Amino acid sequence: MKALSLYFLFIILISTTLNSQNENKIGETDSTNSNCPPLNLAPIADGPFKANWESLKNYETPEWFRDAKFGIWAHWGPQSEPEVADWYARGMYEPNQTYAPDNISMYYPHIEKYGHPSVFGFKDVINLWKAKNFDPDKLLAFYKDNGAKYFMALANHHDNFDNYNSKYQPWNSVNMGPKKDLIGMWSAAAHKHDLHFGVSVHASHAWTWYEPAQGADSTGPYAGVPYDGNMTKEDGKGLWWEGYDPQDLYAQRHERSIVKKKIYEIWEWEVPNCNIPDAAYLEKFYNRTKQLWDDYNPDLIYFDDHVLPFHGLTDEIGLNLAAHFYNSSIKLNGSNEAVMNTKKLNEEQRKALVYDIERGKASSILPFEWQTDTDLGNWHYSPSHFINKTYKSSDQVIHMLADIVSKNGNLMLGVPLQRDGTPDSEEIRIMNEIGAWLKVNGEAIYATRPWKVFGEGPAPVKKKIGNSFNDREKTFFTAENIRFTQSKDGQILYAICLGTPKDKTSIKSLGSNAKITQRTIKSVQLIGSSEKISWKQQDDALVINLPKKIAENQATSFKIIFNK
Repeated sequence: MKALSLYFLFIILISTTLNSQNENKIGETDSTNSNCPPLNLAPIADGPFKANWESLKNYETPEWFRDAKFGIWAHWGPQSEPEVADWYARGMYEPNQTYAPDNISMYYPHIEKYGHPSVFGFKDVINLWKAKNFDPDKLLAFYKDNGAKYFMALANHHDNFDNYNSKYQPWNSVNMGPKKDLIGMWSAAAHKHDLHFGVSVHASHAWTWYEPAQGADSTGPYAGVPYDGNMTKEDGKGLWWEGYDPQDLYAQRHERSIVKKKIYEIWEWEVPNCNIPDAAYLEKFYNRTKQLWDDYNPDLIYFDDHVLPFHGLTDEIGLNLAAHFYNSSIKLNGSNEAVMNTKKLNEEQRKALVYDIERGKASSILPFEWQTDTDLGNWHYSPSHFINKTYKSSDQVIHMLADIVSKNGNLMLGVPLQRDGTPDSEEIRIMNEIGAWLKVNGEAIYATRPWKVFGEGPAPVKKKIGNSFNDREKTFFTAENIRFTQSKDGQILYAICLGTPKDKTSIKSLGSNAKITQRTIKSVQLIGSSEKISWKQQDDALVINLPKKIAENQATSFKIIFNK
């Protein structure tokens, strides 16, 4: 008996330990590991939110975000200058690396256009970027006219360059390049056009992302000659960047990490052989981001991070920033109107932050509001999409939007700007088509809520829905694919056919035998048409007969009003 009691005691201890570990995994406590240096972070704003998961789980998504549904993102910065593709500031230092989805090399185009990266590095690309035709007022008016309810601008990317008047990062758009406070200009234009304003922050990764900049060619005439990521302030005497330290940009005063498997391991701070940032780097990131909120008061911030910046090393920075952002919003607005988007959140963490799925979507209705962020083409402008006509079409975007909204999500659509700050003619055409559809069908999108089921119809996708980056394969819907939304009071159901039905449409979810709802139908209308249509609720489906003449459309929406 004594041995048996000891056995059960051992089992209880093991179970308690495992439960404790599982609690840490769902984000109940800060994930700071022993490799993180001690940090001295500036205090956060006073308020009800504290810098821990338990407190942040009291967060509620503001009504404006739940109603907005559709936003536009300007993923635009100095990496737009070469007009090659995304991740240029890293790829230009990698002779043997190409980047998806187009398998583009950036090293050889850089040498051909600018010279060798030991002489002409990314710091020099920054100097060329002047954004000469940037007109945020015109752009925000264009976005709003075509259906956007909120707008997000790139505050910084992995290239570590701040597109605002940064007190902590000398390499910023006020000191060099355009010599303008781009975030300040974006913010002013957004407020002028009554759009909620957001910023995206990606610079936490610069420590590892920029490591190729301290390398050198292994062969050829420049073999062994260090790239300019090794330069220091003293090397700038007599040059355009005299007085600035390239190490403030490249952050490469450390040993290089050893990435043995996938390149995206640079995202993970707990991967073996990843070099750990020092306290100065971590505190600088915190101060830069805190200043961004304090000076510009955005409604939304998107972190291009898994869970929080430096998650796996420490959550202290992210938790402090979240609590500061929420408390600051309460002080400014009287209620918490702030939204913080991050990726790879589990169910518990989604109570504290708004879940974002990059270039993907959910497979079902999610209990908490979420967002897809995607782009018409590449994140940074690439003329190949214009030349080859490979942008997402208006049909694709509208179908994505209806599908995402039916599952309790929002769509943040990137419209990549050319180096001068303007969209190309194809992007303008596509946006105008999206806007024209939303002007007619917007009531089925904006300020709606999910219904009992998100939709019906044949599965149209080639990849499993729910994973990031699954929108790089084209998805073909038909009019048999229907997505549902409803008014806030539940009196109106919207059925959006992802195409144009020929003579009638059958909605199986509203058949009498479906038993999804017990409510009876009062009327059915074709949105955008004043013509009366006939319909009948049968056992197997609600059958709607269409007018003899119906315009071809990206999606056809029906307004179904229930009896009270």
